[in-house]
Amino acid sequence: MNFLTTDQVRISYQDMGAGQPVVLLAGLGSYSTVWQLTQEFLLQHDYRVITIDARNQGLSEHTAKGLRISRHAADVYELLLYLQLENVIGIGNSMGAATWFSYISIFGTQHLQAVVDIDQSPKMINTKNWPYGFKDLTVTNFASYLQQPFGRATYQNLPDKIYYQNKKLQQQVPYDSHLNYSLLLDHASQDWRDIICNLNIPLLVVAGQRSPFFDCHFAQKTAQLAPHGQAQVISQAGHLPMVEQAQVFNQILDKFLIGLI
Repeated sequence: MNFLTTDQVRISYQDMGAGQPVVLLAGLGSYSTVWQLTQEFLLQHDYRVITIDARNQGLSEHTAKGLRISRHAADVYELLLYLQLENVIGIGNSMGAATWFSYISIFGTQHLQAVVDIDQSPKMINTKNWPYGFKDLTVTNFASYLQQPFGRATYQNLPDKIYYQNKKLQQQVPYDSHLNYSLLLDHASQDWRDIICNLNIPLLVVAGQRSPFFDCHFAQKTAQLAPHGQAQVISQAGHLPMVEQAQVFNQILDKFLIGLI
């Protein structure tokens, strides 16, 4: 399905099931297929599941417009209004989680019940007081470091069905890292800790113990900032723990969702 934003960009999304809505946002350069195992789990538990390909990713329109995390947040907000969604559980992996933080900073939590952050530190730049940023990213190496290849994101291999689906999509609609470089700069320059400190809804932070991008201790540190925060670290998982250790992740998510009732 497709949705046209107010700045006339076509956004691709899937809307399946019935019940309380859960909106899944993938990370930078990812395809919504990474949510397949999470999606199946949620549908089995009678949730309505919406997955979104961000602009310039997957089957959504590739454009030079709106290369900002705030515009990504606006896209999500507009789709929620279009679908008339309320009491939403927002789940994001990597930049998808940052998109939710940006969303809350602009639009508040009126339409949300809870947020789940999967392996995304709220501050990407490492400093003395926050050594939980992205790899070795610092203020001094910021622009050049983000131009380098990030390397493998996962610790475990993806399940075959997801791997081959992703590979097919990469050939069909390849991700353009050069086009999205300014988005990456904008994403990496943000600090969402003030948003988290004032978050009036539950927050679950899940980290991969073997994430090549973030020190997994960021999860507990981030959860401690939130008035209603909790954290879990999944062993033997990298940056995509919801895929690499799907059964464990789904158990953690199920417990969190039950706690919201």
